[in-house]
Amino acid sequence: MKRNAQIIRKTKETDICISLVIDGTGKRIIETPIGFLNHMLDLLAKQGLFDLKIQAKGDIYIDEHHTIEDVGIVLGQAFAKALGDKKGINRYGFFILPMDESLATVAVDFAGRSAFTLQCEFKREKVGDLSTELIYDFWDAFAQNAKANIFIKVENGRNDHHKIESIFKAMAKALRMACEFDRRALLEIPSTKGVI
Repeated sequence: MKRNAQIIRKTKETDICISLVIDGTGKRIIETPIGFLNHMLDLLAKQGLFDLKIQAKGDIYIDEHHTIEDVGIVLGQAFAKALGDKKGINRYGFFILPMDESLATVAVDFAGRSAFTLQCEFKREKVGDLSTELIYDFWDAFAQNAKANIFIKVENGRNDHHKIESIFKAMAKALRMACEFDRRALLEIPSTKGVI
């Protein structure tokens, strides 16, 4: 069973197409007008072993907010669609990841409803061409549209680049764990309700 999805979303602010294969090898083509976001999404696909193609255009002459948030929306929708009824998956994933002096902890639950928490203090307004405040907006949009509970905490860190990179890498590992199949329950929905 190939778990994949393609989502296209066009608004007056953005034009985004995302193709996702959950059981991939980390192949990726990432094309957004925001270089640092490209770098982070490249890491996400590589570390999660997701095949990911993202083509995004947006009104960055205003600022990068719409584009970053909308990529989060569409990526979340792609995960939700690719996972389908979630039969046989672990559902839960977590990872603690060191990235130089930074340490990120991420927990994910594909619960069928969203909740989001980010505990991380940034010292800089921007890293490259990405506003640090938009890390919250990206992952919040992802959580809402993937219908997932996501909790992120960065306890250590001096360098904001490293903090953000630790978040994306830890998220990749946690998402991979949550999406993987539980061999002991391949035919089961991972909920006592029988649906997620």
